[in-house]
Amino acid sequence: MNNPIGLIGLAVMGQNLVLNIESRGFGVSVFNRTTEVTDNFVAQHPGKKLLGCHTLADFVASLQRPRKIMLMVKAGAAVDAVIEQLLPLLDKGDIVIDGGNSLFTDTERRDAWLTPLGLHFVGTGVSGGEEGARKGPSIMPGGSASAWLQLKTIFESIAAQVDGQPCVIHIGPGGAGHYVKMVHNGIEYGDMQLICESYALFKAAGLGNDEMADIFDGWNQGDLQSYLIQITAKALRQRDPETAQPVVDLILDKAGQKGTGQWTLMSAADNAVVVSTINAAVEARVLSSMKAARVAASKVLHGPSGKLSMSQRELVTKVHDALYASKVVSYTQGLDLMHTMSVKKDWGLDLGGIAGIWRGGCIIRARFLGHITQAYRNDPALGNLMLAPFFQGVLSRSQQAWREVVALAVSHGIPVPAMSASLAYYDSYRSARLPANLLQAQRDFFGAHTYERVDKPAGQWFHTDWPEVIS
Repeated sequence: MNNPIGLIGLAVMGQNLVLNIESRGFGVSVFNRTTEVTDNFVAQHPGKKLLGCHTLADFVASLQRPRKIMLMVKAGAAVDAVIEQLLPLLDKGDIVIDGGNSLFTDTERRDAWLTPLGLHFVGTGVSGGEEGARKGPSIMPGGSASAWLQLKTIFESIAAQVDGQPCVIHIGPGGAGHYVKMVHNGIEYGDMQLICESYALFKAAGLGNDEMADIFDGWNQGDLQSYLIQITAKALRQRDPETAQPVVDLILDKAGQKGTGQWTLMSAADNAVVVSTINAAVEARVLSSMKAARVAASKVLHGPSGKLSMSQRELVTKVHDALYASKVVSYTQGLDLMHTMSVKKDWGLDLGGIAGIWRGGCIIRARFLGHITQAYRNDPALGNLMLAPFFQGVLSRSQQAWREVVALAVSHGIPVPAMSASLAYYDSYRSARLPANLLQAQRDFFGAHTYERVDKPAGQWFHTDWPEVIS
C-alpha cells in the first residue's frame, strides 16, 4: 500500500485528524509508540483506508514519495526524538509536518536542522480541538512554499469551510505557522477571560445560570456570535447527573494553562508590543490558581460587597458593548504582534487572510472576523485595527457603556482585569500626549538617560543638570 500521507501519534487529536483525512478519500498510514494503541484504533474503524504500522521502517515504506509525515506528539523533546528516529529512513524531498503546539523557535531550529539534509519541515498550527480535528479545523502551515504546494490538496480537503473557502492558507516560511497559532491561542486567552468577566458581572447582579445562558444564546445570534459564546451558554445549562446541580457551580475556580499564552507575552515583551488584554487574561489564570491564598486573603482584606443592583436589561446591554469593545482591542493587540514579527522576520503575513481562516474550525471562530478580513482588504497597510472605519464605529458606539461597566465593576469590587486593560489601551492609544514626559524627566534625573524636546527637531537629545537630592 502506498498511502499519500502518514500520521504519528494517536492521541485524541491524532486519531480525529486521521479519520478526517481518510473521510476525504485519502489512505492514511498510522504509527503510535504503543503498538496496542495502533492496533485498537485500526480495529475500531474497519473498512477504512487505514494502515497500522508497528515499526517506523514499515510506516515510512508504506508512503508515497515524496513522503508526507505528520507528527501529532507532545511538543518539546518528543518531537525531536521522533525526528531523530525518522531521519535514517527518509529521502531528500520528504516532508515532516509538526501539527502540535510547538514553540515557534523550536520550529525554526528544526527547520534549520532538516533543510540542509534536503528535507522539508512544516510547522503547522491546528486549531479546533477534538471536534475541529474530526470535522474540519483551521490549519496554519508554515515552511517552504514548495512544501505547501505538495500539502495543499490534503490540507484544503480536511480544513473547515466558510463561504466555500477552506480555512487554511500558507502562513509563511520557517516558524510562521506555529507563531500565528501561538498568537491565536493568546487571543483565545483574552476572549475567554472577557467572557468570564461578563459572567462575573451577571452573577454579581444575581442572575441564575439559565438566565445567563439565555443571554449568551441571544448574543450568539448577533454581532458577538462565536464558538466561545456558544459553548458558554451550553456550559451554563449543563447539569451534574450526580447532584442535579449546575456543573459550572461545582467546578473549582482554578484555571489551568499549557503555556501558549505565556509564550505570547514573552514574544510581545521581546518585540515591545502591547498585549495588555492577553497579559491580563494570563495573570487572571495565575491568580485563580492561588486558591488557598485567595481564600485566606478574603477573610482579612476588605472591600465592597461585590453585589450589583441594576435592571437586567440595562446591565445586559452595557456588558454586551463592553465585551465587544474589549474583544476588538484583544484582536488588535494580537494582530499588531503578528505584524511586528512579520516585519522583523520578513514573513509577509497576510493578516486579512489569517483572520479569514480563523472564521471556521478554530476555537476563536467568530462572525466579526469577517470584518477584520475586510478591514485589511480595504487597507492592506492598516497600522492598527482600531483605525479601520468599521471598528472606529464599534468603539465609538460602545465606549460609554464600556466605561460605565468598568467603573461599575471597580466601584463594587468586582475584578475585570481584561476589560480594564482593554479600555486603558484604547485611551492610551488615542491620547496625543501621555505623562511619559515626566517619566523621561525621572529617568534623566537619576540616570542621565536624556530626552527629546517638544520645541526641538525629533532625534535631538538633551540632558538637564538636575538639583542634588539630599538624603
